[in-house]
Amino acid sequence: MNSTPVGNRLHIAVFGRRNSGKSSLVNAITGQKLAIVSDVPGTTTDPVYKSMELLPLGPVVVIDTAGLDDEGDLGNLRMQKTYDVMRKTNIAILVVNAEDGVTEFDRGFAARLKEKGISTIAVANKCDMKKFTPEELKILEMELGLGIMQVSSTMGDGVEDLKKAIAERGEGSQSQPGLVGDLINPGDLIVLVTPIDKAAPKGRLILPQQQTIRDIIENDAIAVVTKEHELKETMESFTKRPALVITDSQAFLKVSADTPTDIPLTSFSILFARQKGELMEMVRGIKKIESLSGGSRVLIVEGCTHHRQSDDIGKVKIPRWIRQICGGDIQFEWASGSWFPEDLEKYSAIVHCGACMLNRQEMQYRIASAKAGGVAITNYGMLIAYVQGILKRALKPFPAASLLLEDILSENMLAEKLY
Repeated sequence: MNSTPVGNRLHIAVFGRRNSGKSSLVNAITGQKLAIVSDVPGTTTDPVYKSMELLPLGPVVVIDTAGLDDEGDLGNLRMQKTYDVMRKTNIAILVVNAEDGVTEFDRGFAARLKEKGISTIAVANKCDMKKFTPEELKILEMELGLGIMQVSSTMGDGVEDLKKAIAERGEGSQSQPGLVGDLINPGDLIVLVTPIDKAAPKGRLILPQQQTIRDIIENDAIAVVTKEHELKETMESFTKRPALVITDSQAFLKVSADTPTDIPLTSFSILFARQKGELMEMVRGIKKIESLSGGSRVLIVEGCTHHRQSDDIGKVKIPRWIRQICGGDIQFEWASGSWFPEDLEKYSAIVHCGACMLNRQEMQYRIASAKAGGVAITNYGMLIAYVQGILKRALKPFPAASLLLEDILSENMLAEKLY
């Protein structure tokens, strides 16, 4: 890939009150005039995202946000978007206006970041206008509950030290699990089945396929790519037995039929469910599908926005499959992109995409929200394998998940559907 996908980049968000110098600080960190800077409070309206390389960390996304003390109905909407950014933030920079000192807004937001477990760096900006003595700084730090760095984004004072602090926090952040590295060995032959239909982007592979190929190559294994209709011929041409077959979930049934039963098989979507979210929780979520009844509401979520085809997986196929299992009176709603509803309690189940466009922090938030609301959550690949009767096989490469499924089978008597 020419650049690291946004979902795999460390997300660094800059928060603070209006006119605290957030945008000028973002410009100083990135070395670019990314954000509009003005003395007028509320200049930044929507979050501004910048993908860049921040040495020595590497690929990151820097996010400038609207002021935490914005006013009016429109201001409340802007503030909500700012709070939404927290869901995907790995490192927060809380900007305090040095001329105003620590305010109630600053203390409240610092507490909120701490509650969310987000690594936070506090910055007293505009130190060219007001520089604190060590004694004054210590008092402010006690008020905020965080250490404070003094920076002048306009003069450049302290910016390099801030970058070093960000790098140190970034290196200590939890790394995202790999896709297939722990399932394969150097020299293994891995077959990837990638249907090319009207939904496939012209001239390229979709992101999950690209990332999986990259992970295979980085682990010194061999990736062979084929379409579902050529799989059988491809398999017969090998003198070496493949260690794993990975397919687009929509081709599960044919790929399972053409892959010898002694060769492990799974899907891109299930791999991403494990990398971005919690595979075990997605397995638990699948048992809810069987028990849906008339009037149940199901939320179908895609982490990206794309032009929907006539037989779209999320809009058409998944609702059709669920209605075939549970009857026709199931109600469906949809969410896409960065929007994710807060009132989840009204849903019986959530079916989420593989989340290749989301970072792990955001997907973990969504799963935690579902748990808090008592709502079962599963994903596209899991549901498709379940509907097509091959979920047991698709989970076999993951022993803990496979064991959990066996427990669900014995508890819920679903063996005839899951074998």
